[in-house]
Amino acid sequence: MPNQTLIGRSEERDILEKALLSNRAEMISIIGRRRVGKTFLVKSVYQQTLDFEITGIQDASRKEQLRNFGLQITKYSQGSFPITEPKDWLEAFYLLSKFLEQKQKPGKFVVFLDELPWLATHKSGFLKGLSWFWNSWAVNENIVVIVCGSAASWMIKNVVHHKGGLHNRITKRIYLKSFTLHETELKKKKKNINLDRYQILQLYMAMGGVPHYLEEVEAGKSAIQNINAICFSENGVLWDEFSKLYTSLFENATAHISVIRALANKQKGLTRQEIVQQTKLPEGGGTSTVLEELIHSGFVSLYLPFGKKKKDSLYRLTDEYSLFYLHFMEQNRQTGPNIWQQLSQTQSYISWAGYAFENSCFKHLWQIRKALGITGVYANASSYLKKGSTEEDGVQIDLLIDRNDHVINLCEIKFYNSELSIDKATALDYRNKIGIFKQRKKKKKQVFFTLISTFGLKQNQHSLGLVDFVLDMDDLFEG
Repeated sequence: MPNQTLIGRSEERDILEKALLSNRAEMISIIGRRRVGKTFLVKSVYQQTLDFEITGIQDASRKEQLRNFGLQITKYSQGSFPITEPKDWLEAFYLLSKFLEQKQKPGKFVVFLDELPWLATHKSGFLKGLSWFWNSWAVNENIVVIVCGSAASWMIKNVVHHKGGLHNRITKRIYLKSFTLHETELKKKKKNINLDRYQILQLYMAMGGVPHYLEEVEAGKSAIQNINAICFSENGVLWDEFSKLYTSLFENATAHISVIRALANKQKGLTRQEIVQQTKLPEGGGTSTVLEELIHSGFVSLYLPFGKKKKDSLYRLTDEYSLFYLHFMEQNRQTGPNIWQQLSQTQSYISWAGYAFENSCFKHLWQIRKALGITGVYANASSYLKKGSTEEDGVQIDLLIDRNDHVINLCEIKFYNSELSIDKATALDYRNKIGIFKQRKKKKKQVFFTLISTFGLKQNQHSLGLVDFVLDMDDLFEG
């Protein structure tokens, strides 16, 4: 039952559709950051078959959540199912089971429990009620239960890895990510917004592939004009999004924001020890929990640099909006209209754009591997940093693809507004970088120097014999 209103999400849609056709009860968890389109996905696929839905109310009491539950049963029964306000969650789920039984529906029941972390208030008994509903009733019925939440770490701990009655009850898991560049382009076309790929890339670097953010992009405006309106106008949807983003996901968000701010100041990332030093967070497990929660929620990524040990792993801020906000919006939102036109001409913009484009490349490693023709070859992607000393120069490499076919792609990533032309000094710098890496690396593999640039490379005497592969932004837009 393909739904034409849904952009991309083919794998996720397939999971939901097959659940309707399976011969067993299904409990599906959907986890993804705020505004990424979890609710839209479920309603797009199940819009004709939804039997009951409830969305948790943020900061509401147990009594208020229970009242809302009762009202939703009344709504979906169209008043035909007499109900009083349930006194606890066990009674609430018992009433839900009775309501579904009286429907006598052909095919599978579909129950959607949205924003589960808000429903399951502290010591509310919600998870016990849900466990009873599944184990005593639903597991023997023809039903699909979808549980959904933005607080990824809470969902994983309390539902996916639940140690009580919900242990091992999840039959399918969906981790919903932001759009790729390909899906972002499809969304623009769906809305009849005529922007070329360079314009879309600029939007993506500032806002990421969050569907709700992209919904605000208007036709007839350039990327710079749209960013001005969405981010720097008091009426823009992202004007005050940062203040809501982390507090809506994490109960005590101060530590999370401290980590985000520290990472925003270090483009290549920080080790765990460096994060502790800069944020003054404790050495213990609390900091580890904060880092895991930021990773699970899609704000931070963990990378192991080439040739390093696990303790040297780097945490990088890879949430585009957070990086953009901390670099530009926080200090410039009050400076008047058209500020982004001015900021986009500064050195700060050049530095940010280089890092943001690099992040986009890391998020599209499959597309890069496809362009290199190595999707069938096992490979590890990482960065490389070797500090210099008085005796020898240091070297920094944006991206290394270490392949099992005895090849390493040494990738230089450049964001530029036209074809890149390599001059004599730059060519010498690249050759030195390749030479130092070859000298220091332990693995005796073929090294191919690979350039990834927005508009590709303008060949000249300095690039010939130096650059083995050239990729441009079109390669990142592959589906």
